[in-house]
Parts: sequence; C-alpha cells; structure tokens
Amino acid sequence: SSGINAEYGGGVDIEEVAERTPERVHKIPVDIFDGISEDAALDLARKLEFEGDAVTQAAGEIKKLYELFLGVDATQVEVNPFGLTDNNEVVCFDAKINFDDNSQFRQKEIFGMEDTSESDPRELEAAESDLNYIAMDGNIACLVNGAGLAMATMDIIQLHGGSPANFLDVGGKVQEEQVEKAFNILTRDPAVKAIFVNIFGGIVDCKVIASGIISACQKTSLELPLVVRLKGSNMDAARDLLASSGLKIQAIDQLNDAAEAVVKCVM
Repeated sequence: SSGINAEYGGGVDIEEVAERTPERVHKIPVDIFDGISEDAALDLARKLEFEGDAVTQAAGEIKKLYELFLGVDATQVEVNPFGLTDNNEVVCFDAKINFDDNSQFRQKEIFGMEDTSESDPRELEAAESDLNYIAMDGNIACLVNGAGLAMATMDIIQLHGGSPANFLDVGGKVQEEQVEKAFNILTRDPAVKAIFVNIFGGIVDCKVIASGIISACQKTSLELPLVVRLKGSNMDAARDLLASSGLKIQAIDQLNDAAEAVVKCVM
C-alpha cells in the first residue's frame, strides 16, 4: 500500500503539527495499481489552499510526484516546501527521496550517484559481498541471518549485561565464502572481544554456516571466544561438523543460554 501525506504551512516538525493541529494534515491512501485520480489530486490541492489556476497546476504536480515515486522505486518522496513562485507557478522547491535498496538492480544510474566518501569502509566491504553490516559501540560481534533475529540477538545480549559491537546480517542465501568474509570483517574490529553466531536455518543451511565458520576460524587463526547457536535446516550435521573440527567453539542450543555464555566471555 502507499499514500500521500500533506500539510499546509510547511516546516520541519510534522509530528508536532500532527499532534497539535491534526486538521492541517491530510492523508490520501493510493492504490498502487490505479494511482492517484484527478479528483483526488484536485481535492488535495484545494486542501493545501491553492487557488484559481494554481489548483490545476498543483494537482498535476502531485500526480507527477506519484509517478516519480513509482518510477524510481522510492520508499518516500518528501517535498518541502511545495508552493507558489511570485509568477504563480507551482514548484517543488526542495525534495528528499529515499530509494528501495532492493531496486538497485534496475536503478543502477541512481545508485551509481551514491557518495560513499563518508561511509564506514566495513559497511561498503560487507555490501560488496551481499552482507548487511552496521558498526556499534559494544564488544560482542554478532553474526545472524535476518533483521528480526539480529534485533532479538542484540536485545538478549544487552539483557544479560553485554553490549553488541555490530549488526551483521548474512541474509537468506548465504554461502560459505560470505561467512568467511563476515568473520574477516568482524575480527578486524579491535573492540571485539567475543563473537556470537546465531542462525535460524529456515532457508539457510546450517551446515553451510558451520563449514564457513570452520574455514574462517582456520584462515584467521581465530583466538577470540566463539559461541555458536544453529537451529533449523541441517542443524545436526552442522553440530557434528563443529564438534569434529577440533576448534574451541561453544555450540549451544538455547538462545538464552548462548547469550549468557557469550556475555560471560567478555566479563
């Protein structure tokens, strides 16, 4: 679903405006297949207090903005201000657009404009291997699959008194080489004192993760404490691999126990 939120008056504190004067905020749900109708665009233009010929102009711009929203795979198009010039022309004076990362394959020109000069080099390196990495301030590195599990993992680490050093999501199509790359990124952070791998193998093969962990540990000569929790697809074979690897890996089934163990490693 999609929609348009508009507020007469402009400004930056839209949340405050919505709380204090909700009648100034206008919301229009838009069917993504049908788009915004002419009548709906005209009605919104009038609610924004355009008058005369400017109503038709504003309605046209509103429809074009929605077409832009769809055409560039945006998640949000924010125009502020949207108003009149001295010559009574309706203009989008300034705008901010957020793009859907999943559309990168068909919006190559747009994503090619990204300025990465101020980005964390580790985040860029991770992205090249289809990994999602965000650095944090703690000392327990987290390697997980799925954003929801990542959030839960960080929460339970904090519940036990620990502090996550990062958010690293390997995704659902992870291969052994990506696990190695993830370990390479994690172990280069001098703040990291322990690593927690928490994988739920739905579409992810736990055995692939285990193989990647073993390979990464051997190649990096890992000395940091490592706690691994693998649940789901092929988990028994994965546990056998870890157990026969000869590496110092704490393989723990229960999430709470695993989180408690990794926090104890850094205390």
